[in-house]
Amino acid sequence: MDGTVLVADDDRTIRTVLTQALTRAGCKVHATSSLVTLMRWVEEGKGDLVISDVIMPDGNGLETLPKIAEERPGLPVIVISAQNTIMTAIQAAEADAYDYLPKPLDLPDLMKRASKALETKRRARAARSAVARSESDDLPLVGRTPVMQALYRLVARVMNTDLAVLITGESGTGKSLIARAIHDFSDRRNLPFVVAGAEEVSAPDGIATVLSRARGGSVLMDEVGDLDPETQGRIVRMLDTLSDNAPRIMATCQVDLMQKMEQGVFRQDLFYRLSGVTLDVPSLRERVDDIPLLAEHFLARADRDGTARRRFSPAAMDLVRAYSWPGNVRQMENTIRRLVITSSEEEIGRTEVEQVLGNQPEIEPLVGGGDGEKLSASVARHLRRYFDLHGGVLPPPGLYQRILKEVEVPLIEIALDATGGNQAKCADLLGINRNTLRKKITDLDIRVTRRRKLM
Repeated sequence: MDGTVLVADDDRTIRTVLTQALTRAGCKVHATSSLVTLMRWVEEGKGDLVISDVIMPDGNGLETLPKIAEERPGLPVIVISAQNTIMTAIQAAEADAYDYLPKPLDLPDLMKRASKALETKRRARAARSAVARSESDDLPLVGRTPVMQALYRLVARVMNTDLAVLITGESGTGKSLIARAIHDFSDRRNLPFVVAGAEEVSAPDGIATVLSRARGGSVLMDEVGDLDPETQGRIVRMLDTLSDNAPRIMATCQVDLMQKMEQGVFRQDLFYRLSGVTLDVPSLRERVDDIPLLAEHFLARADRDGTARRRFSPAAMDLVRAYSWPGNVRQMENTIRRLVITSSEEEIGRTEVEQVLGNQPEIEPLVGGGDGEKLSASVARHLRRYFDLHGGVLPPPGLYQRILKEVEVPLIEIALDATGGNQAKCADLLGINRNTLRKKITDLDIRVTRRRKLM
């Protein structure tokens, strides 16, 4: 073991035994019979692990845990107590103690748990350092919003486990790079990292070949939602035969696998084998405050690559921040790369950003909201994004008719498809006159395919 342990117990014998055992194991030890002294050490930044009794002369050790967590987030605390009741254990868990052991102590067991706590602390520190180093290189690890910080912490906790990892998120959020970061900062970093798409693993011996290439490293199966049922079955059977030295399994997916399971097109047994831990990579819409940071990151990368030194004007940055970025970080990176190349001045202005973003669809696809969101709420949210894109400048005249057309075309097309192209049935379904429907089909240039439709 390696680290500094703070021991707080009013029993001199226990303090002596723990000090001797931990010192022999290679630790530095500070022991006290006072919670006040313990908290002073914590506040001074001492200690990598705390072992504390509950009933102390100057207070209750359980009541000290929130103060320790506030002062030193992530500092593990092992609670020991002669009050070995279930309530003590529950209270220790509720106070977020790292572990709880009743007295009389089983010293070998305590030493084992202390070693595990110190190793967890060491890995968390290494993970934070790795994230700090990565922020200048890997796009998904650029971000300081709470949702990204939560993702960082989860990555740090799972990277040195053997659990399968399912990484979900929209296209362009950086799912595969998150998987790469988990591998690169794990104990498997010196072993192969193998990425396999649906086409590769769908071959008869595809999954077996992929696993053999990994040689105990990590395997990332990309977009598992695209796998056909036969391939899914082969993967399940192969995963069930893996030995202790098998590679770590990770997978990415941008579709709702739960919904696919309900539809019967994705196997439940495969889902449970892949989702030992699920990491959800947020979209840019969920971390808007990270957009300026990402923009500066991509501008700095272009400067390092020798492309050109550029910066955004405040008005241009406002527009970049307000845009909805349906293609997420990947779209943003490509857009900024284009702006760096095409801009003639060192400062990229608002007009240049408008021209590049103006090549996107005038009304973007409705995104997010979930199945329970009303259509009116989705449309309202989408239209607000459309107005925000113009950054305080009104959109071109004729907005009402453009919006109606955007809604009418898919509505009529879907209704025609549902009625097999029968215009009489479609008009009745929509509640409009048949002649009105014909006129709209002509005016909106909607193609009608007549076929038999069982309804």
